[in-house]
Amino acid sequence: MMSVLQQSLSRHLQRGTGQILIARYHRCSACRVKSSVQSSQNQNANPIVAPTQRRCFATTPSPTPTTPDADEILSTFANLDHRRASRTGFPEAIFGQGKTPAQIHAILDSMAKNVNESIVAAAAAAADVDDNHNKHINATSTAIIATRIVPEVYNAVKNIGPLQHAAEMEYHEIARIISVRARGVEMVHSNANDATTATASRQSVVVACAGTTDLPVAEEAAVTLTLSGVPVTRIYDCGVAGLHRILSALPKLRHPDVGCIIVCAGMDGALPSVVGGLVDVPVVAVPTSVGYGMSLGGMSALLTMLNSCSPGVGVVNVDNGFGGAVWAMKCLNSRQR
Repeated sequence: MMSVLQQSLSRHLQRGTGQILIARYHRCSACRVKSSVQSSQNQNANPIVAPTQRRCFATTPSPTPTTPDADEILSTFANLDHRRASRTGFPEAIFGQGKTPAQIHAILDSMAKNVNESIVAAAAAAADVDDNHNKHINATSTAIIATRIVPEVYNAVKNIGPLQHAAEMEYHEIARIISVRARGVEMVHSNANDATTATASRQSVVVACAGTTDLPVAEEAAVTLTLSGVPVTRIYDCGVAGLHRILSALPKLRHPDVGCIIVCAGMDGALPSVVGGLVDVPVVAVPTSVGYGMSLGGMSALLTMLNSCSPGVGVVNVDNGFGGAVWAMKCLNSRQR
């Protein structure tokens, strides 16, 4: 017998009317622009940052029978790894650079479809044992992210049409990320007493960057973490040319809730070494391609970080804010076992 909750989930996903969102947002074909930094600790956000986020809704009826099935389209260019989250702790993400808007659109829709099916399956399994299925669904496992999406590509993806299996698509312009919320996620949250309960006790991550030009990489890391349910504190424009700036941020860096720190820097790339010598948690160094001449597109910063004298500093590839975020999440996961 299907539980009442499971039946409600199934009806919601099949109907695709987006009723839950109507109470909070005006449905329209245009995008809604919102200027605010998404952060679970807004009081710690730096006022110099105002990334633009654009939302469009994907809550129209299913496409006509003449529209090719998403799985059929995907079979020609992608083989998605829907089980990656269960193996590695983080789901597959789309690296948008080099992909066509049509490919990105189809992959996002397939990911949303898989999340919906996983939620229904979790509800069925929980009903069999009289359990609360919400605790088996978390923000990380339902995160749908496409990175390295420039505004022109986002607009092209949006103009293809609504995603069949998603409730909402949002664009984080500075981070160059498209995030998608599957319909089932809204249904789960509407039936939970507190949608943030699952992550309320999770340790936070500090994302710091040396200069304002490092913001796209830092925001890629911060937005990835936020979308995955990890609390984030931002400390921006605190490079070594003015050491007093990072020293004044020591209370945030050493806060007992902080489990990992991501530091993005270009030019000489010295900031991660400074931070690594001041804290007792792992530091993830992200070199950026910012700098003059012999910075060599981030190679100078990368080599500085690899040769850091501060123990406990790890390094990811140049401009890889997403990779730094996933590394930080794995640090948190290992501490919470």
